[in-house]
Amino acid sequence: MALSHFTTPRWIFKAFLLLAAAIWGLGTVVIKDIVDAVPPAWLVAIRFFFAGIILAVFILPRLRRRLDASHLRVGALLGVILFFEYWLNSLGLTDTTASKSAFLTSCYCVLVPFLGWLFLRRRPTRFNVMAALVCVVGVGFISLSSADTLTLGFGDGITLVSALFVALEVITVARFASTHDILVLTCVQFFVVGLLGFGGALAVEPMPDFARLDPGVWAGLAYLAAGASCVTIVLQNTGLAHVEPAQGSLLLATESVFGTAFAIMLLGDALTLQLVIGFALVFCAIVISEYVPLRRAQKEAGRG
Repeated sequence: MALSHFTTPRWIFKAFLLLAAAIWGLGTVVIKDIVDAVPPAWLVAIRFFFAGIILAVFILPRLRRRLDASHLRVGALLGVILFFEYWLNSLGLTDTTASKSAFLTSCYCVLVPFLGWLFLRRRPTRFNVMAALVCVVGVGFISLSSADTLTLGFGDGITLVSALFVALEVITVARFASTHDILVLTCVQFFVVGLLGFGGALAVEPMPDFARLDPGVWAGLAYLAAGASCVTIVLQNTGLAHVEPAQGSLLLATESVFGTAFAIMLLGDALTLQLVIGFALVFCAIVISEYVPLRRAQKEAGRG
């Protein structure tokens, strides 16, 4: 359904994207306790395959009515994109720091307006570009420490490629959301990511000793599958189906803000002036993207 014909207020879908970013931010804290016990490809496979099962149970009648060849093709495309997004990001982390990875991944904000212009014929405004740049700088303040350098190694380059796949996912959802059932697409996407993850895990990683995983790891896996995968991707895809890609990517980039905030609250990380500056810049980016164009339009309407 086209955006202009959808009666639900647009701010609801923007709230979906912010909620997804918040859940992902908490997921970053949870993953710290899991990655030592479950290798990355196994983690991707488990969380998304079971996310697919959970979503399929809830939308089974919908799947029976609407699943067709077109939904399978587009859902598979989204699944491949999402798999490479997560797998390349994990691969990059083997040769770079977590803080640099967070910063470099946020660069997808800058890519989305231009990919939208290329694939969707939606020309970016100066507010889109300005907001994306301010957001990346803000994420840099949040993520990078004084010990980090801006030189690019192998891991940094791979992480930038993963950011390209994040941007491609945003654009692909926006491209097909008006002609497909977004929940059916998401369900197919989950199963494709899970199957690709299992294939990669069996090929290159040792199998975890599931019998010896402690209850905390199992609880974390359950949260990642149900919350940080099923709920968040549904919120993300539903939100992106009804919000302009440039604005949507900016709202999703607040994941770094939420992740740092949860680390401060739950892990005892220190709140520094650098973090405060970063938070303020990300907030300014959202104001530039959301409020400034609205005020400009209202003034032009008043003059008209």
